[in-house]
Amino acid sequence: MGLKRGVMEDNQKIVIGNKVITRKELFEEQEKLRKARARMHFKNKIKALIDLQKIASKWGKRKDVIIWMS
Repeated sequence: MGLKRGVMEDNQKIVIGNKVITRKELFEEQEKLRKARARMHFKNKIKALIDLQKIASKWGKRKDVIIWMS
């Protein structure tokens, strides 16, 4: 007797920090965050991009990374 595909995967637990969630909850949260980012104003999206570029340039200690000016 085998398990149906998807049943076991949905019940898998994932630990993120001090939080334990199921795969289904993880994907639902990711979708909710994706929709929230899609609703962001363009100016805020560019600001977030610039912040990520700054983090990436410090993290990798690379000199060839271009950081946009705000």
